[in-house]
Amino acid sequence: MVGPVLIIHGNEEQRREHLPRIAAGEVMWCQGFSEPGAGSDLASLQARAVRDGDEYVINGQKIWTSGAQFTDWIHVLTRTDPDAPKHRGISYFMLDMRMLGITVRPIVQMHDARGFNETFFEDVRVPAKNRLGEENRGWYVATRTLDFERSGVHRAAAVERVFRPLLEHAAQPGSAGEGRRIVDHLPNRLALADTAIELEVGRVLGYRVAWMQSRGLVGNCEASMSKAFNSELSQRNARRAINMLGLHGALRPGSAHAPLEGRYCASYMSTVSATIAAGTSEVQRNIIANRGLGLPRG
Repeated sequence: MVGPVLIIHGNEEQRREHLPRIAAGEVMWCQGFSEPGAGSDLASLQARAVRDGDEYVINGQKIWTSGAQFTDWIHVLTRTDPDAPKHRGISYFMLDMRMLGITVRPIVQMHDARGFNETFFEDVRVPAKNRLGEENRGWYVATRTLDFERSGVHRAAAVERVFRPLLEHAAQPGSAGEGRRIVDHLPNRLALADTAIELEVGRVLGYRVAWMQSRGLVGNCEASMSKAFNSELSQRNARRAINMLGLHGALRPGSAHAPLEGRYCASYMSTVSATIAAGTSEVQRNIIANRGLGLPRG
């Protein structure tokens, strides 16, 4: 997410420092956007950055910081002018996670994963040269970041990674008990066909955005289309699979009786957040309506 934004909004020094390492996979980044009181209404964020000479001092808290416990750098939105309208007065920074004053606390999710974190900033001093874009204009840089975050074909790929083993399992004798196959039941067969078709649609939506990016364009409503469709597809696929697999499908990974190593139990729980993370489906539909279809607000 931060690499493409650096290409558009970073200065030459920032691009030289960060882009080769990102492209080589030598450095991992996380995103410090959401806060306990600023999720879908992200512009309500309250983390503060106060200028002090050639540095800014950052204080505040972020939440749902995916992968923060493993990453080397974080790109963060902060408020630098508390008196400005909420979409203004925001500045965008890049911080080394080893800086003094940064604390990461993992959040255990209901499927036992620890991908999300709370991230705390206490008097963190960041060089002014690490600001991405103009002071107090960070919101407009962040909207580009969100376009790149929402554009990825990886969501369709993640669904396919669990769907292909399901197809193979559904065709096996005994997959539905007592020698019967899951695919012998017509509603199951139709549900599998629906997912297969939707996967192709989701992949093409993601490729469309990648094509736009290759032409120097930034897909906005197109990225929201890809995000909304594929995150909802991940939930539909998990729900269909759980219904097909029956009670055994609800067994967690590690259970000797769990079909497909319990991956659909984990998928069913983890995809609950798919239509919330990176902007809710409602937010995506608003973007599609306003910026794609030109419909009025309200």
